[in-house]
Amino acid sequence: MASRSFLLSCLRTEGSSRDLSPRPRYPSMPRYPKGAAALAAGNDLEAPPEDKKTAMFSVYGMTCSACAGSVEKAVKRLPGIHNAAVDVLNNRAQVIFYPGFVSENQIQETIEDAGFEAALIQEDAKEVSTLIRCRLHIKGMTCTSCSSTLESALQSVLGVRKAVVALATEEAEILYDSKLVSVDKLMKEIDDTGFEATLITTGEDRNKIVLKLEGVRSERSMRMVESSLQALPGIEEVDIDPNLHKISVSYKPDQTGPRNFIEVIQATGSGHFTATIYAEGGVRQSHRREEIRQYYRSFLWSLLFTIPIFLTSMVFMYIPGIKRALDFKVVNMLSIGELLRWILSTPVQFIIGRRFYTGSYKALRHGSTNMDVLIALGTNAAYFYSLYSVLRAATSRDFESTDFFETSSMLISFILLGKYLKVLAKGKTSEAIEKLMDLTPETAILVAYDESGNVATEREIDSRLIQKNDVIKVLPGTKVACDGFVIWGQSHVNESMITGEARPIAKRKGDSVIGGTLNENGVLHFRATHVGSESALSQIVRLVESAQMAKAPVQKFADRISKFFVPLVIDLSIFTWLVWFLAGKYNGYPSSWIPSSMDSFQLALQFGISVMVVACPCALGLATPTAVMVGTGVGASLGVLIKGGQALESAHKANSEHPLAKAIVEYAKKFREDESYSWPETENFLSITGHGVKATVGNKKLIVGNKSLMLDSGIIIPEQASELLMEAEEMAQTGILVAMNQEIVGVIAISDPIKAGAQDVISILNSMKVKSIMVTGDNWGTANAIAREVGINAVVAEAKPQDKAEKVKELQMSGLTVAMVGDGINDSPALVSADVGMAIGAGTDIAIEAADIVLMRSNLEDVITAIDLSRKTFSRIRMNYIWALGYNIIGIPIAAGALFPSIRFRLPPWVAGAAMAASSVSVVLWSLLLKNYKRPKKLDALQIRGIMVE
Repeated sequence: MASRSFLLSCLRTEGSSRDLSPRPRYPSMPRYPKGAAALAAGNDLEAPPEDKKTAMFSVYGMTCSACAGSVEKAVKRLPGIHNAAVDVLNNRAQVIFYPGFVSENQIQETIEDAGFEAALIQEDAKEVSTLIRCRLHIKGMTCTSCSSTLESALQSVLGVRKAVVALATEEAEILYDSKLVSVDKLMKEIDDTGFEATLITTGEDRNKIVLKLEGVRSERSMRMVESSLQALPGIEEVDIDPNLHKISVSYKPDQTGPRNFIEVIQATGSGHFTATIYAEGGVRQSHRREEIRQYYRSFLWSLLFTIPIFLTSMVFMYIPGIKRALDFKVVNMLSIGELLRWILSTPVQFIIGRRFYTGSYKALRHGSTNMDVLIALGTNAAYFYSLYSVLRAATSRDFESTDFFETSSMLISFILLGKYLKVLAKGKTSEAIEKLMDLTPETAILVAYDESGNVATEREIDSRLIQKNDVIKVLPGTKVACDGFVIWGQSHVNESMITGEARPIAKRKGDSVIGGTLNENGVLHFRATHVGSESALSQIVRLVESAQMAKAPVQKFADRISKFFVPLVIDLSIFTWLVWFLAGKYNGYPSSWIPSSMDSFQLALQFGISVMVVACPCALGLATPTAVMVGTGVGASLGVLIKGGQALESAHKANSEHPLAKAIVEYAKKFREDESYSWPETENFLSITGHGVKATVGNKKLIVGNKSLMLDSGIIIPEQASELLMEAEEMAQTGILVAMNQEIVGVIAISDPIKAGAQDVISILNSMKVKSIMVTGDNWGTANAIAREVGINAVVAEAKPQDKAEKVKELQMSGLTVAMVGDGINDSPALVSADVGMAIGAGTDIAIEAADIVLMRSNLEDVITAIDLSRKTFSRIRMNYIWALGYNIIGIPIAAGALFPSIRFRLPPWVAGAAMAASSVSVVLWSLLLKNYKRPKKLDALQIRGIMVE
């Protein structure tokens, strides 16, 4: 059956039903204004296509899908708008309109009135090609305030179309115009903002490799290498970095590859020059390992000084002999204990804690505040008050000093411990990507054949040197090095690590293999088709990385809070100190409340410091991204690829790749067993989406399609053909008419087997309070027969692609959240329109590109897994926010002394700092629990083709 699909609309009665939806929707607008509509109605025709015009606008200032929705809604309200689509990822808006009713200038003004900058893009393909997307690793961010500051700084750079900075992954993804700005300029801007940037990838890397040169000493030698490489066929660009002895080569993979480059370089220098692939792939891992080591070393050093401070201030004071020694006065009232604590705390405050000063300076320099500001203020308040106290004691004969050196040093130590634990935990949130990247084997066996087709040579090479069309040998128990198709041998390949499919798949000549999968028994020879960044594994990694970079709408909540959180906390801490100080000064509470070791000023100071360090914006900033990172990683391991951000606009092809077309062609091949048979050339091919195709073959005009296409083409359908169509529909088959030279010559009946487990899946979805609707381009008879078989009550048949999208909008207008599951080109408009589009992995590339979620195993049961995982992930995000907000709402009043008047409980600053660190760690650990996610138990007993899924 043609491009059959399901619409899943989550009922409003379920509070969790909106967990899937990242995008706002709104009612669809009229296709044309009243005048055009009246004209069309009078002629009983839709307005002619030539009356419409398409314009493309650059839209600046959009930050999320809500912005895109505002632009699209504003434009669609104009008279004369046929359709409008906004791509928030590329900051563009495409508008189809009637020039007689509205102009480009009016559309541009409307976008600007909506609060964004707009510019009309002229028809210039070169302009589009200059847009490049790069990814950078950012070092030095501590909370969402840092990421927001960095985003604002990057967005202000001329030529930057979009910048997204993710705190959890410590990365920035920037879309920029290479004509106006370079990667180096962007990295300098990040450095000027106060952070460190390292390049991970750029959008121009798709067919690009970086080599490290050895033995090349002079500039002349570098130029010789460059000239030799440029002489190779398929070389697009060669860029040399003489300082680092690096050479970047952009190339066409169909014509050449990295192995050729290395051979040419070695030949150029008569054996003196060598080249290896530059190890840039592990940027993220190397930075994370270094960050973990730094925090670990800093924590150990701080312990070395803090433990003696703690002992002298809180333990030894209870041991008489040691207490007398520590109380011995050195100068006036300055004791040995105070002097020791001063000496020991100073390196902790200014050397080990230097990172907090650096972070504070960077933030304040750009008019923002972050967690480092709170820590620096709190520890400095304790340290410098203690310094004042000991200096006054050293110059006075009667002043009894009380120092808080243990407060500042213990505070820094606990915060360093918390950060160390946090980076450890954060590292585990991206384990899924690291495991995927590690699937590719380090080496591969390259096979060469002689003229007789026999194996001539075999040699082991670095798997990164595999080129397109190479023949690779895979031994039993080893991994497939790249994507390709089998040319010799038989085996079973375990693809569970890529697709989530548990059963090994039989492979023989002609079957495709995926890089990173495990060959279980026989030996295979396969020809490489997709290598490097073009491989399925690389695309999966990019999808997961993009999903982890994209900010869920709920993340905006934390971003808004972060703008005023730290200034508010500083104000609260000053207010707390002032209230307690004034209350003590004017006898607002009994003197018995004041501990014997301090006075009223010191008590007020401790309350103020505790408020400053107990507040934790980090927990809020990590609540969403850590859960999303783990959730997308878990989904990838189960064969459910969850894309982040707005779905891409669908594209169109020239020739039909419809499943029905494939079925007919494959069946037709059986009549021509002679492989040398050449199929006649097709001319004037025209695909009428949702109806069929027209073409000229030889001197005959052929039309293949449904009944409506024949009627529209003026072809009379004989009674016998109508009866055959009805019989096919009753048997749940799709009937296709074939006309030659305006005369019906045959009827083709095609049946598309219902996907395994479809009936059980629909039943489980119903139990999850998810309503299922079938929308298909098939005729009503076939659609109703299939719907009855799988248990679906609501059916929409004979639907064109735009009808499917309109049905999605209709459901959204009623307030429902809609998930669309489809696999064909016809489904792509609806996949984009839906709140969540799910593409079956075996479907067309267009459908997969248009979807938000790709079900790689092509099993409908994964629809349930995707919905359930999404609900679990967003449930975890909600719990993270509840904890993060609840922690601050409860912790700040306690730190401010809310319980002190009643039960004399107060939170010492170092305990408050420990609690602050623990809150961030707890949020990350709570997100990590998603790694234990299991599919719904209802799926465990689901039978697929008689085999039990375990």
